[in-house]
Amino acid sequence: MPGNLAAALEATAKRAPDKAVLIHGDGVLCWRELDARAGAVATDLARRGIEAGDRVALEFEDPVRLTIALLGALKAGAAVTPLNPRLAEDEKSTILAALDAKLVLRQLGSEEAAFEARPVDDTNPAFILFTSGSTGVPKGVVLSHRASHTALEHWRGPILDLSSADVVLSTLPPAHSLGIFGTILAPLLAGATVVFLSRFSPEDALAAIEEHGVTVYPGVATMFQLIVDSPALRKTGLSSLRFAASGAAPCSWELAEQWRRATGTRIIRGYGMTELFRPISYSALDERDMPDAIGRAVADVRLRIVDGEGNDLASGEVGELWINSPAHMTGYLDEAEQTEAVLAAEWFKTGDLASIDGEGFVRIEGRLKDIILRGGYTIAAGSIEQVLLSHHGIAEAAVIGVPHRELGEEIAAYVVLRPGAEATAETIVDYCKQHLANFKYPRQVHLLDELPKGPTGKILKVKLQS
Repeated sequence: MPGNLAAALEATAKRAPDKAVLIHGDGVLCWRELDARAGAVATDLARRGIEAGDRVALEFEDPVRLTIALLGALKAGAAVTPLNPRLAEDEKSTILAALDAKLVLRQLGSEEAAFEARPVDDTNPAFILFTSGSTGVPKGVVLSHRASHTALEHWRGPILDLSSADVVLSTLPPAHSLGIFGTILAPLLAGATVVFLSRFSPEDALAAIEEHGVTVYPGVATMFQLIVDSPALRKTGLSSLRFAASGAAPCSWELAEQWRRATGTRIIRGYGMTELFRPISYSALDERDMPDAIGRAVADVRLRIVDGEGNDLASGEVGELWINSPAHMTGYLDEAEQTEAVLAAEWFKTGDLASIDGEGFVRIEGRLKDIILRGGYTIAAGSIEQVLLSHHGIAEAAVIGVPHRELGEEIAAYVVLRPGAEATAETIVDYCKQHLANFKYPRQVHLLDELPKGPTGKILKVKLQS
C-alpha cells in the first residue's frame, strides 16, 4: 500500500493514460489530462509553501474542478477538506475557523504539469471531513492515507466489484464522504469512468444512465425513491445498469424491492459513517439480501455488541454496536476528549443499538445519538436547536426527525416562545433558512406552551414523537 493515496491513483493513470475518466456535460477528461492538471495544482501548492500534512480547504461547485483540486492537493501531501457549497455562510465560517487551514483554494487555471505524489507516511492525514455530532458543533474527522486507501479498496473490491469497464454516475456532493469515496475516488482507483451531474433530478439521472451506459449508481434512498416515482423511468433503457448502491442514510427493504421491480437491478445496501467508511455491507458478489438487516462485516472488519458496561452480549441480543475497522478515523480534529469518548483501543463506539445473528447479519434496532438522517445527510438536532435558541423570541426548542416517505426523516422543531414574543411558524422557518444550509432548516415548526420534561428538567423528545 503506497504511503500517499495519490500514488495509487497515479499508477492507475499510467495504465490507461488516454482513457476518458471524467465526464461532465459536454466536457471529457482522460487520465493523462486529469493527472497533468492535478500536477499543476500540486506544483502551485508547493510554490505557495504547502508541505505534507498542511490543511487545505477546497471550495468548488463544479465537480470536475473539485476533483482536479482534490487530486492535486493529495499529490502535494496536504490534508484536504472539500467544503459543501450548500452550506450557509455562518456554517462555512465555523468550519473554516475549526480547520485553521493554511490555504483555501477557490480557483483553478488550465495549466498542466508533471508532479509525482510526495512521499508521506501512510498515517499522515489525507482528509479532514466535517460532520456534526449530537451537540451540533462541527467536528473534523481526520482520515489517514492508510485508512482512506483501505476504505477505497473495500468499496472498489468486495462491496461493488468495480473494474475499468464500469461507468459510475456521481450525483452526490463531493464534500460528502460517500460522494468522495464512493462516486469519485473508488471508481478512479479501479480505472472506471465517472459521469457527473452537478444537480440531481430523476429525469437527468435516468438520461445520463442511458446516454453514457452507466453500470453502477451509488446514491441515497431519496434519489432512488424519486427515480422509482418518476414517469421518465418507463421511457428509459437501463440495460447497462448492473446495480445501484445506497449509503449515507437507511434504505428500506420496501424501497429496495420497489427499485428491483421497476429497474430489474439490486440496490446494494450497507452501513457507514464519516468516521469509518462502509464497515458493514452487502456485496455485489453475494446475491443474498435480508429484509431487516444492513449486511455483514466487510473483510478485516470486526464487530461487537456490548452492554452499558462494555461487556460483550450474545448472538441476537441488542446492545451498542462497536466496530474495529482498518478504515477508521485517526480522531476528531484537535478534540482529544471527544475522540476518546468514541474510540477505545481501535474500537469505534457507534452510538447505534444493534444485534448480530449467527450468520453475521447486522440489524440496527435504534439510535443513542441525537441525530436526524434526512435525504442522505446526517444532521445533528443540536445544531438546529442552537440556531432556534438564538432567535430573540424563542425561550426553548427541541428538534427531532419524523418519518418521511422520500427523505427517510424530515426535520420537525418544537418551540416555546418568550412571554410577550410574537413569532409564527413561518417566520421561524425563514429565520432558520438564513442561518442553516437548505437541507438543515426545519420544514415543520410547532408552537407549544411548554415542552415535555422529566423530573430533572430534561426535555423528553420521545413524547414529542407520540
